[in-house]
Parts: sequence; C-alpha cells; structure tokens
Amino acid sequence: MDNLSHAQKQRLAYIDFRLMFVGHFARSEVVSHFKMGLSNATRDINLYKELAGDNLVYDNAEKRYFQTEAFTPLFDYDAQKALSQLKHHLGDSLDAISDVKFPVEAPSHLSIPNIYTIATLTQAALNNKAIKLDYISLESGASSRVIIPHSIVDNGLRWHVRGFDTKSGEFRDFVVTRITKAKIIEQEIKEHQSKMADNQWLRIVPLELVPHPTNIKHPKAIELDYNMQNGALNIEVRAAVAGYLLRKLNVDCSSDASLESPEHQLWLRNSPALYGISNLQLAAGYTPHPSEKNYIGTNHV
Repeated sequence: MDNLSHAQKQRLAYIDFRLMFVGHFARSEVVSHFKMGLSNATRDINLYKELAGDNLVYDNAEKRYFQTEAFTPLFDYDAQKALSQLKHHLGDSLDAISDVKFPVEAPSHLSIPNIYTIATLTQAALNNKAIKLDYISLESGASSRVIIPHSIVDNGLRWHVRGFDTKSGEFRDFVVTRITKAKIIEQEIKEHQSKMADNQWLRIVPLELVPHPTNIKHPKAIELDYNMQNGALNIEVRAAVAGYLLRKLNVDCSSDASLESPEHQLWLRNSPALYGISNLQLAAGYTPHPSEKNYIGTNHV
C-alpha cells in the first residue's frame, strides 16, 4: 500500500467502501465514477484482489462483485467520520463515494455506534433485506428480533435505525448502540413492511418556530440564533422524527405558550400541525386531541 500512488489508493478505497457499506459493486461503476477505461478499471480490481482477495467474489449472472463472509476492510474506518461521510454520500477522506444515496439522515456527535453494525444496516437498507438482531431494550432487556430497516437517523442524542419490526408488526426506531449483533438474512419483504408503507416516515410536517413570547425578553437574539425570517423559522421535517427535534430544541409545544421556563426559548406557533404524530410524548406541553389516543406513544424500543 505504501508504494501506491494517491490515485490508486483512491480507486481502491472506492472499491473497499462499496463492499463494506453497500455490499457489492460493478466494474462499470468504477469506470463511470473515475471516468476511466475498462482496462484500467480491471487493473485496479485485480490489484484489490491481490491485496484482499478474500473480500470479494464475482457473480457472473449479476456481473457484479459481492462482499464475502470473510470480508475484512482494506482501509481503517473511524465510526464517527464514516457516519458523517455516509450522510454526505462520500466514501472516505479521498472522496471515494458520491453516487450512492445512503439511508442516513444526519451526523451524531454524542453516540458512536459500532462501524460493522452500521455497515450491516446500510447494506440491508440499500438492498431491501431483513436483519436478525440481538437487542437490549430498556423495557424488556435482551431479545432477538427481525427487522426490515430503511433509514438510519440521528435523533439529536443517539443514532436510531428505523424499520419494520416483525415482532410488534409496526415501524419502530431501534437505538443502534443497543444492537449487540446484526446479521442480514434471506426473508421475503412484504409490501406493508417496506419504506413506502411507513406513513410516519413519508409524512412531512411543517413547523413554525418563533421566539417564546413570555420566556424571552429580547426575541431578536433568538431570531439571529436560528436565522429566522420575519420573526419565524419555518422548517419541514418527517413526522417520525418531529418529536426528537422538538425535544432537542426544547420547544414549547403548548397551544398558548404556557410553559414558563428559561429552557424553552422557542414556541411552536402551529401546534395543530402535530396532529397524529406517533412520538409526541417528546413534545413538551402538547395536549393531544381525544381522537389521538391511538397515536400518542413511543415509536422507539
């Protein structure tokens, strides 16, 4: 490796990263990404085989190289750095990946999951596969379950993987650091288990955040903090993550801005927009309508 040029390392990093986090790659993808000829791409793939031949196997039917069970990454990956790179659709510090939209929403600063667990989750989400995992829950302790993951999300404090939980029959959020073992399994994915059936994920909620009318003496300071326009910050978030965001920002979600505490510097001016969101136990001050009793609860395990 020490004798390789920067460009060669870049191409090897692309191959290694795709095997690690996607699970496969094709020669044509190497050609397209680096705008090179087939013969040059073949040479780089052969070089990768010389250095880590046990990492990949070629499938003639798919015309694609796949990760093997003996896979050991050729490059070292720092978990925090890799998560940030996945979020920006990058492959490594050499900018090796830019053509794959990974199922990652945002970087985390506090909780750093195991890099191999992250790789298994991204592979499953990208390839529409199920995962058997061993999990430690706060309520039920250790258990094994099968999930169909579709996205990895930072809730502001820790990373979650969101997907269909076959045990509960619902879409749930699982804290990634509580996963002690994860393995992709072959299982038929039914329509109601797919990402397109996750209504809380697909629903986009408009939030109108303003300086708290009673807790803040100088609202202009808050307007500057959040780059508000005309005294308000208008954002759109997925219903599945709205509660996490509101908790992270300590937003007063009461209809009349009645939470009198210095920690609540923001008020949600359009609280009716939260109707029907499943994790509103995280929204301070929100009073659910009686018809929402089947919605309000927790969507994480």
